[in-house]
Amino acid sequence: MTHQTHDAGAEAASPPVRGTPAWHVLWTRSNCEQLVFDQLASKGFELFLPTIQAWSRRGGGPQQLCQLPMFPGYVFLHHALDKWSDVELRKARGVVAILGDRWDRRAVVPSIEIEALRTVVRASALAFAHPYLEAGQRVRITRGPLTDVEGILVRTRPNRGLLVLSVSMLRHSVAVEIDCTLASPA
Repeated sequence: MTHQTHDAGAEAASPPVRGTPAWHVLWTRSNCEQLVFDQLASKGFELFLPTIQAWSRRGGGPQQLCQLPMFPGYVFLHHALDKWSDVELRKARGVVAILGDRWDRRAVVPSIEIEALRTVVRASALAFAHPYLEAGQRVRITRGPLTDVEGILVRTRPNRGLLVLSVSMLRHSVAVEIDCTLASPA
């Protein structure tokens, strides 16, 4: 799989902005990510729509390689939000919401996370969707010799983690090192 990205806003005239730009998330209707991207890019907003190449079967036909959003239903926006821009963004066809509490308290994605995604996209690195896992979360192994084993994920490193299996009655546990790409939330 390869990656493609859609970045916009650098060359277009920007709307009036006050404050420091930050990365925000636009939640879109199903399959409307590109529609939202195109509308808002034409208005001068800086957007990021990371995509991956994946096999897809549409209309019952043969499988084809397609560009699909890396995060279905979401488009990233880099902007200093004010009341005017908040209204403009929400007017775009396909936008469900801007993540956050209110127009003046929108959720912010750390720049380091966006830059990591941009680096992956630029490098055309092989990437695929993976369940979000946190230390302390109960997970189930989905493939390999430990298939269907459930436990608590204690720590993770790139693709490695410890799975803790417990016998509650004995109040004893054992940890086994696992490949986190084989785990999903239980």
